[in-house]
Amino acid sequence: MQNKNNISRDENRLFFLYLQDLNETEKPMPLNERHTAILAIVNETGSIGVSELAKEFGVSEVTIRKDLTLLEKNGAIYRAHGRAIRLNPYINDRDINIKEKQQIAQKKAIGEYAAKMIQPNDSILIASGTTVMFLAREIVPQEHLTVITSAMNVSTYLSRNKDIDVIQLGGIARNSSESVVGHYAEEMLSNFACSKLFIGVDGIDVEYGLSTTNLLEASLNRQMIDASQKTIVLTDSTKFSFRGFSKICDIDLIDQIVTDRGIPQHVMRQLEERGIEVTVLDV
Repeated sequence: MQNKNNISRDENRLFFLYLQDLNETEKPMPLNERHTAILAIVNETGSIGVSELAKEFGVSEVTIRKDLTLLEKNGAIYRAHGRAIRLNPYINDRDINIKEKQQIAQKKAIGEYAAKMIQPNDSILIASGTTVMFLAREIVPQEHLTVITSAMNVSTYLSRNKDIDVIQLGGIARNSSESVVGHYAEEMLSNFACSKLFIGVDGIDVEYGLSTTNLLEASLNRQMIDASQKTIVLTDSTKFSFRGFSKICDIDLIDQIVTDRGIPQHVMRQLEERGIEVTVLDV
């Protein structure tokens, strides 16, 4: 019996030494290095789950959650639904006078490209926003053009051209966007059918869809999509992976996106996998 106890103690001692040696040769990545690596992955993918990161670094999910808490406190990432996201995806309403001074070169190029998509004797819808105003400035109608719009600034600009019939939707005027929203605008749209809708957005996220910061504007934009054969999103690349307060529609309801080369590559791959045509302009 004594010999058996000695053998058991010897085996336990050997197993302990084996574990000690294993811990010394397979130490986890230092904290600062792991944080740097996490940030690199998030920047590349846009977002990634806790469980995926735990597998990637061979640590527990508890450890990863602690890592993400520290990174979020430092403003390096944003956490939502068990995932690490590159930036806070939620945005607030901004005045049109502020937005029109941002990404000017990109918006101008997008507007120029979109204007060339308009056909002779076309009937189109133009939603509100600063990017669509750049489109309006580039429109040179071939023969005749009919434009239905919620944007008062677009209506004012295009109505100067004798070859363009402008139908201004009526409703509640929004000062921050110089556009109209509400029941009357939506009711008017039920009487029209257009070939194309050119729409700007406050946020575009592959999972969440298109969004804006105003509830009534989102509702009107949904009606515009229903009244159009083709929906074309005009957006600079800063809007990707962001979400406004009000969802307009799922990403699958749009046909084409015109943007600039700043679009994240992982987002472009996801959009193309969904069958959405993405036009990237070299600005």
